[in-house]
Amino acid sequence: MTSRTGNPDDGSLGVTSWGPGPLIAVVVSVVLWASAFVGIRYAAAYLSPGPLTVLRLGVGTVALGALALIRRDPLPRGRDWWPILAIGVLWFGVYNVALNAGERVLDAGTASMVVNVSPILIALLAAWVLKEGFPKSLLVGLAIAFAGSVVVGIASSRGGSARPVVGVLLCLLAAVVYAVSVIMQKGVLQRVSAIQVTFLSCSIGLVCTLPFAPQLFRELAAAPPGVPVAVAYLGVFPTAVAFTTWAYALRFLPAGRLGATTYAVPALVILMSWMLLAEVPTWGAVTGGIMCLAGVAVARRR
Repeated sequence: MTSRTGNPDDGSLGVTSWGPGPLIAVVVSVVLWASAFVGIRYAAAYLSPGPLTVLRLGVGTVALGALALIRRDPLPRGRDWWPILAIGVLWFGVYNVALNAGERVLDAGTASMVVNVSPILIALLAAWVLKEGFPKSLLVGLAIAFAGSVVVGIASSRGGSARPVVGVLLCLLAAVVYAVSVIMQKGVLQRVSAIQVTFLSCSIGLVCTLPFAPQLFRELAAAPPGVPVAVAYLGVFPTAVAFTTWAYALRFLPAGRLGATTYAVPALVILMSWMLLAEVPTWGAVTGGIMCLAGVAVARRR
C-alpha cells in the first residue's frame, strides 16, 4: 500500500509504503534487535561494555564491508558525511557502550522496556526540529513514560544499591542517542543507500571504540567459548543485518510510525530471555515498563 503523506511530525518525506519489502525489513529488524538484548546480557557477564562494543562492531564492519563491496553503491558526497559521522559516533559508539553497561545490572527485559521510550523522544525531536509544536498528548505521554522509568529504577534496586538506577539512566541515554540518530538518518537516506549509511556508520563507531581493543583481548582469554560466538552473532545479525533492514525501511516509512514498531521488542525480549537465560523482570519492573510503553502510546495518539 502506497500513500502520499505530508505530515512532518512523522518524519515523512514524500511517498510512504507499507509494501512487502519494507514490512519484511521491519519484522527482521524488530526480531533481531530483540535477540540482541539477550545476547548482550549473556556476553556482558564476561566482557566489559567497551570491549564488547569493539568486538561486535568489528564483526559487523567486516560483514557490512563485504556487502558494500558487492553492491558498490555510490559513496556519500559533501554534507551527507556529517550526519553519517554523527550516527557512527552516537548510535554505533555511545549507544552500544551505554546499553552494554546498563545490561550489566539490569535484566534484558527491563533494559528493553526502558530503551523503548525512544519513540516518544523521536516524536519530541520531530516536533522541535520540524517546528510542529508540542501537542498535549506528547507531553502527557512523556510524563507517564518518565514515571515508568522511575518505577523501573525503584523496583530493580535491591538492598538500597544505586547500581540498578545507574543502569536505568544508561538505558535512557541509549534511548536518547537512538532517537537523535533516527532523525538524522531519515534525511541522509534520501540520498545515500541504506547499505552505505550502515557500513560507514558502523566503521566510524568501530574506530571510536578501538582504544578498548587491548582490554578485549585480555578479557576474551578468560571468557568461555560461547562468548565470542554470541558476540559474532551480535555483529552479523542485530548489527549488520538489522541496521541495514531498518535503514531500508526508513527510506519508505515515516520515522515516527517506524519507531512505534519497536513496541513489540520488550515482549519478545522477555520471552527470549526466559527461554535462553531463565530470567524474567520483577513484577515492579514489568509495571514500570508497561507505564513506559503506555506513555509512548499516549504520546503517539493523534
